[in-house]
Amino acid sequence: MPDDPSQLDAWHMRRALELAALGRGGAEPNPLVGCVIAQGAEIIGEGWHRHFGGPHAEIEALAIAAGRAADGTLYVTLEPCCHQGKTPPCTRAIIAAGLRRAVVAQDDPFPAVAGRGLAELRAAGLQVEVGLLEAEARALNAPYLKLLGTGRPWVLAKWAMTLDGKLATRAGDSRWISGEASRRVVHELRGRVDATLVGRGTAQVDDPLLTARPPGPRTATRVVLDTRATLSSESQLVRTARDAPVFVAVGPHAPKSDRERLEAAGCEVFVCRAGDAAARLAELLDELGRRRMTNVMVEGGAKLFGSLFDQRQIDEVHVFIAPLLVGGDEAPGPLAGTGVERMAQAWQLQSPQWRQLGGDLYLQGRL
Repeated sequence: MPDDPSQLDAWHMRRALELAALGRGGAEPNPLVGCVIAQGAEIIGEGWHRHFGGPHAEIEALAIAAGRAADGTLYVTLEPCCHQGKTPPCTRAIIAAGLRRAVVAQDDPFPAVAGRGLAELRAAGLQVEVGLLEAEARALNAPYLKLLGTGRPWVLAKWAMTLDGKLATRAGDSRWISGEASRRVVHELRGRVDATLVGRGTAQVDDPLLTARPPGPRTATRVVLDTRATLSSESQLVRTARDAPVFVAVGPHAPKSDRERLEAAGCEVFVCRAGDAAARLAELLDELGRRRMTNVMVEGGAKLFGSLFDQRQIDEVHVFIAPLLVGGDEAPGPLAGTGVERMAQAWQLQSPQWRQLGGDLYLQGRL
C-alpha cells in the first residue's frame, strides 16, 4: 500500500473503478459507479451500483462505513447525483455523513447533475477534487456517455471466423467455427447487453436463438433487421418470442399480412420510414437509443457488419478466430459493404487484447 498521499488517492480510486465494473449488465442505462470511503489508508466502506433502480454506490459504501465516515475521504468514479430519481440524492447522504473530502474521477454530463452535485458538496464545505483517473473512468462508462451524447447505443460487433477469415463455408454452414470456451464467452456477453442484432440472412440461414445460456443479469431483446418481414414463423426466434423479446425492424413496404403474422406470434414490429438500407439502420439505432438501450451486440451477417463499418457505427469488436481453413471464393468474410480504398484509411483497434480460449484466439478492442 503506497505511503505518498497522491499515490494513496490513486490506489483507492483504482479500487473504486474495479467495483464500478462489477455493475456491468445490471446498472444500465444508469452509469457504472464504484465508491470507496477511507480514513487514510484504511478502507472503511465500499460499494457499487448493482442494478438499475437500486442503491447507488455511495449509499452502499456509507452503509458499510456507518458512523466511521466522519472526516473521511470519499472516492467515487462519477459525480454524485443531486436530484431525486429512482433513489434519493447521494449528495445529501454524503454531506450528512460528515465526510471531509470527496475525490471524483469525472463529472456526470446527465442534465439533472452536470456539475450541480460537485457544487452542492463544495457549498457544504467538502474539499472536492475532480479528474483523478478520469481517462479510465470515461473508458469504463463509454457506452453511457455515448448514449447521453448521441442518443444511440454502444455497438459491439461479434463474430467467429476461420483462420482464413471466413464466417461460413461456401454452402453457408457455420456450426461450429469456434469452440466451447469461445461460445461460453459469447453467452456471457449476451447476458449483459440490452439487445442482440442480426440481419435477415443470418436469421434465415443460422436460425439462431440469440439467448444467454445460462441467463445473465439482463435479458437481451433479440432484434432482426428484416426489410420485407420474411422472418419464418418456424424460426427459433419467432417460436420463442413470448419467452424473450423479439423486435423486428421492417421497411416501409413490408406486407401488412406478414407484419401482423409476426405480431400475432409475440414479436414487436417496428416500421422504419427510410427507403434505403443505410438510413433504415441509422433509424433503428436511433430507436434503440430512444428505448435507452445502452449496449447492443451485433452478431451478423457480413452485409450488416459492412453497413455498420461503412457508417462508422461500430464501437467495439469481439472476434473469435478458430484454427480452421475452409477456403472458397464464395465463402463470406466478416465485412461486406464498400470498405476503404487505402490501408491508411483502415480502422485500428485501440489497445487490443488477445486471449487464448481452448484452440481459439479471442481478440477484443475498441475502435
